[in-house]
Amino acid sequence: MPLVRSGKISQDDFVQLADDAPLPEKGAVLVSAARFLADPQVLLQRPDRLGVIWPNNRDLDDLVPHLERIALVALVFPTFRDGRAYSQARLLRERYGFRGELRATGQVLRDQFVFMLRAGFDAFDVKKQADAEAFSQTVKRYSVFYQPTGDGRLAAPFRRLQLRHSESAGL
Repeated sequence: MPLVRSGKISQDDFVQLADDAPLPEKGAVLVSAARFLADPQVLLQRPDRLGVIWPNNRDLDDLVPHLERIALVALVFPTFRDGRAYSQARLLRERYGFRGELRATGQVLRDQFVFMLRAGFDAFDVKKQADAEAFSQTVKRYSVFYQPTGDGRLAAPFRRLQLRHSESAGL
């Protein structure tokens, strides 16, 4: 499956491990939440980067204490109609200050790229090469948003106020 990271198709440097697979001595690994929670200290002591696949029906409270030592959290969209991973992404970015890679996995559709970016995702595991190639065009479609989020973009009402303030100050 193609991976879109930082707006470009890229190689995935994380190896996804099955729960019963041996843990390699070197290299970035991506493990399930079940495997991670079974013994987080063993995984966190590895010298290389660690990623965790976190299902959308699992509470983030079990993951939060370890966020500073996790490089990647992959949130799962089991169907395109199930938006719980959007809420998890916003919580991770805005409440818990997670600065690592936040990856959308599962049913990731190009129609939802912009919403996923706004929620805090910066990587997308897509099923089709065509969706990966369409990413940059899809993202450029909208430049102004009304809803504020933690993605750093100023929402339209605040942008308007900022422009008025600049004009009244003679800037």
